[in-house]
Amino acid sequence: MLRSALLLLPAVLMFAAPAKANKVFVTNERGNSVTVLDSESWEVIATFPAGNRPRGITISPDGKELYVCASDDDTVRVFDPGTYKELHTLPSGPDPELFALDPSGNPLYIANEDDNLVTVVDVKTRQVLAEVPVGVEPEGVAVSPDAKTIINTSETTNMAHFIDASSYEIVHNVLVDQRPRYAEFTSDGKKLYVSSEIGGTVSVIDMAATEPVIAKKISFAVPGILPEWLQPVGVKATKDGSRIFVALGPANRVAVIDGATDEVLDYLLVGQRVWQMAFTPNEEFLITTNGNSNDISIIDVKAEEVIRSVQVGEQPWGVVVAP
Repeated sequence: MLRSALLLLPAVLMFAAPAKANKVFVTNERGNSVTVLDSESWEVIATFPAGNRPRGITISPDGKELYVCASDDDTVRVFDPGTYKELHTLPSGPDPELFALDPSGNPLYIANEDDNLVTVVDVKTRQVLAEVPVGVEPEGVAVSPDAKTIINTSETTNMAHFIDASSYEIVHNVLVDQRPRYAEFTSDGKKLYVSSEIGGTVSVIDMAATEPVIAKKISFAVPGILPEWLQPVGVKATKDGSRIFVALGPANRVAVIDGATDEVLDYLLVGQRVWQMAFTPNEEFLITTNGNSNDISIIDVKAEEVIRSVQVGEQPWGVVVAP
């Protein structure tokens, strides 16, 4: 039986994983693959092909479907997280880069960088529900905790667009700094953090105001690091909102921010060109993808220190952890 099962997966390298561990999935942009790790041992347990230039990655709330933006294939590939077999594809529009699932697991909101659109796809029927025109080079996508608002960041327009989830119309635009990359809500929905890669800041947007307004801009300074290397990209907030973590790209650092004051507390040295991040479900660990050193770093969240690095594939880009 084991031999037969393995024959069904000729392109997959498989090893046994502890039953209680969560799987960590990392897209390798140049490797055209996804690396799978065990969140207890931090060992690589599988590698499987994921199309051309896989970048954004997410997983359904029930853990049954893994979604990957295959950017150069102009599609979203859907995999079984248990067997790593491709189940089907979803229409995405050209050059999908990042996306976000509705908290319910449906629909999927996809940024199409080359077409200046956010494509809304029903993951069950596999049909496009809407195409929302946004600014130039849409990148980041986030969904508010109440699922009423979708955020898209447009790199060239330098804006965060606020899209009504019922009408699919833009209801607000907030000008941030140059080349906004990522958007992250706090779990209570009261704050939105938007990173600006070239501007070198994170805009803190007050969502409790009558209209969204920038309450503060967080800037960064690391001794010995040139200011132009401090390029905020991925952002992650703890569920209690006490800590905000920001990946600083070629600075090879993750900034630790006090969620109450929005002041920078520390900088953690990780791998080269840190890009995206993901928590394990209990927020014990934060995982970073380091594109130029071809590894991931594991941060102990409570201790706020890097405890390990693990080699993965070529140019790791995105990361998600199974529930």
